[in-house]
Amino acid sequence: MQYPALLHPGEDGWIIAECPCLPGCVTQGRTRAEALANLREAIALNLESLPADQAPVASRYEFAEVSVAT
Repeated sequence: MQYPALLHPGEDGWIIAECPCLPGCVTQGRTRAEALANLREAIALNLESLPADQAPVASRYEFAEVSVAT
C-alpha cells in the first residue's frame, strides 16, 4: 500500500519526512533518499502498533499548492 509523504527542510539542514495519515509518524534524514527510507521504516513500525481493527485512510489525502498574493 502507498502512503503520502510530506518532506520539508529542518532547521538543522536535515530533511524532515512525515506521513500525515499516521499522526506522530515523523522522521528525518540527511538526504531525501535517507529520509524516505527512514519514513518507510517508521510507517511499518507504526502500522504494527495499530489495533487490528484500526487502519489509516491513506488514499484520502491530496497535496496541492495554493498561491497567496502578498
